Amino acid sequence: MEEQKTELKMIKMSEVQSQEIEWIWYPFIPYGKLTIVQGDPGDGKTTLILNIAACLSKGIGLDSGMKLEAPINIIYQTAEDGLADTVKPRLEAAGADCERVLVIDESDKALSMSDERLEEAIIKTGAKVMILDPIQAYLGGGIDMNRANEARDMTKRLSALAEKYKCAIILIGHMNKASGNKAAYRGMGSIDFFAVARSVLLVGRVEEEPNIRAVVQIKNNLAEFGHPKAFQLSDGGFQWIGDYEITADEVLGGIPKANKLEQAKRILRELAETSNAVKSNEIFDMAEEHGISKRTLENAKRDLGIKAKKINQSWYWELDKVMSN
Repeated sequence: MEEQKTELKMIKMSEVQSQEIEWIWYPFIPYGKLTIVQGDPGDGKTTLILNIAACLSKGIGLDSGMKLEAPINIIYQTAEDGLADTVKPRLEAAGADCERVLVIDESDKALSMSDERLEEAIIKTGAKVMILDPIQAYLGGGIDMNRANEARDMTKRLSALAEKYKCAIILIGHMNKASGNKAAYRGMGSIDFFAVARSVLLVGRVEEEPNIRAVVQIKNNLAEFGHPKAFQLSDGGFQWIGDYEITADEVLGGIPKANKLEQAKRILRELAETSNAVKSNEIFDMAEEHGISKRTLENAKRDLGIKAKKINQSWYWELDKVMSN
């Protein structure tokens, strides 16, 4: 059978009206785009997203980057947690306005990313955020998320839906078990999920801090990368910490923190061989180039007995008495 020819249509860029990107949470979650939140099971991805949803439902921000003019409606789909015994108690604990958190009823038919009900639900509720938790559960029968062409079709459809209604669509994904790999390739399934998303956030544990979870942006096509953040999970529930000094490598465990600490010490010892004092900003920049966080650098400074001194309005690290340990 002869393939039907597609009519050629051209778009003049002169006829395209420029638009600024709008943000639910700058620079982490944009309106009208796909955002992925990924991490190992049990590391707090869902807890973070539910607390963000709770804030949005009340029209308040988690931090200064989340500026809302009014409360918004959120569609939250989960295939892993019970609505009555898990999701609702978590939302209540977070202080959510549950009137604004809506769920598509899947009792008659399981939902998939290509389901027309997604668009119908956005139209009906006016939701500005849709969350699918986890990605794997909403692929639909017969779809293999590891096959690039199938994953690409799925994510393109979702991306078009997000853009059409200026709705932020957030996909939550578990990481695979290939420890030490780059964050992009540790996301479950085809790299196309990572490719189509405009922002990707990594949520993970902090070594030697059992109650703290870090949030590190590992992809951002729309703005500068956001500063790593952190939150605490304890008997008192969810507590937002805010800015936190940590790298994606440290969260992933790809480069153990102990190695990073030794690397930071080696850099400081090498600097001490040629300089008695170096501007602290220059040292921080050098460490950043090596993927060493400020927190790890400060620990190295402490271990080596380095002191800071202000000279002519600038801070310097005194390296002339660096300890040999």
